[in-house]
Amino acid sequence: MNPPKYHLITLGCQMNKNDSERMDAILSGVGFVSTDRKEEADLILVNTCSVRQSAEDRVFGFLREFDKLKLTRPNLIVGITGCLPGRDRDGAIRKKMPTADLYFPITDVVQLPRWISELRPELVNGADIGEDYLKVIPERRTFRQGFVTIQTGCNKFCTYCVVPFARGLEKNRTVVDILAEVRDLADHGCVEVTLLGQTVNSFRAPDPESFSTANPYKDHFAALLWEVNQVPGISRLHYTAPHPLHMSDEAIDAMTLPAHLNYIHLPVQAGDDAVLKRMNRRYTSAQFLDVVRRLREKIPDIAIGTDIIVGFCGETREQYLRTAELYEQVRFDISYTARYSTRSGTAAWRAFKDDVDRDEKKWRWKHLQDIQERIVLEKNQAYVGKVVSVLVERHEVPVATDEMLELPGNILDRLAKMPGTCLGNSREMKLVRFPGGKELLGRIVNVRISKAQMWILDGEIV
Repeated sequence: MNPPKYHLITLGCQMNKNDSERMDAILSGVGFVSTDRKEEADLILVNTCSVRQSAEDRVFGFLREFDKLKLTRPNLIVGITGCLPGRDRDGAIRKKMPTADLYFPITDVVQLPRWISELRPELVNGADIGEDYLKVIPERRTFRQGFVTIQTGCNKFCTYCVVPFARGLEKNRTVVDILAEVRDLADHGCVEVTLLGQTVNSFRAPDPESFSTANPYKDHFAALLWEVNQVPGISRLHYTAPHPLHMSDEAIDAMTLPAHLNYIHLPVQAGDDAVLKRMNRRYTSAQFLDVVRRLREKIPDIAIGTDIIVGFCGETREQYLRTAELYEQVRFDISYTARYSTRSGTAAWRAFKDDVDRDEKKWRWKHLQDIQERIVLEKNQAYVGKVVSVLVERHEVPVATDEMLELPGNILDRLAKMPGTCLGNSREMKLVRFPGGKELLGRIVNVRISKAQMWILDGEIV
């Protein structure tokens, strides 16, 4: 008998991707094999994101597609998990999803084998997983890069955010479990680790006694960064996403340790204090700028990314322009800018009116995007002539076009022998492209930059 097959769709952030790796491990542990073809799957799972309405709309689009699949595969099991079920406290969203056979928050994923066996007993050959899904060792698709969740949930309750409702209150993993996962990654050839948490730098170890006696830091998050730096083989360390409130001097100092990337993603969300207060961000623009100042005093050439929401409830044009001014002052290397959309169940949904016109939101997004593109292009010029360290993540080969096929044979032969193009991120999280062969995949190489574009740096391997 052929093994049962599953198809897993992952939407949203890196934490969702890490959760999906745990689902991969659970399903492979009970005899399933993954397939890229939905049409041949016995089980389809969607790991959902609920940050924006557009993300939820995609889920309903998938369900319409699965409705058609069930006409030819009536035994197909469809499951919806992730943030959307996590925040659906009254079941209102569930009622709109009759196609879904399973509907559960990610913390209940350990029950998945039992639920499958209740629907189709012939598919599952085991079901004892345990109770804590974070103790499931993820099934890694690549071992050169690893994402390690150190914290789930959030206690901040920003008024626009569904995370505390979707994932619950903040829960920190033990130092023992985190370091065991990092060491396992390193033993399998991992060189880059990204630590994940909703406000990752608010980490408080449930087992502080597990920190080494040689650890110089009192701040638990800084101490964890130090511990990961001691793991042999881990030469690149990153984390996302920190909260400005918890950016302690020790955490900043720990970023100077050898493995840490020369990059931080520090969400600001807005540059006007009244808007920040309505968002319940718990800091002022001056406090955010002070964090940036302390970062750059310690790490002068650090690259800084951010998240920004434009058009939040009650935000005037003048208030938005203070965000643009802050952007010019910080000169971020990248910004993930979103137009505000109401999320049911949040404090903003209950207390405020989404009163910024859609066209105004579009204008603000475009205005900020133009500022970003100008600053990024200017900043990237500083890399020309410099040598950067790159972890090669992708390899591409030239694809023959109809026009190329008309070229003389000797030119086609030379094109066929070209090694292709390698792409990867520098320690500043800049995308770098250079000529190279497939054998460089997964390796860390030095590249001298010869040309700087807006979103990519071109160069040659040194």
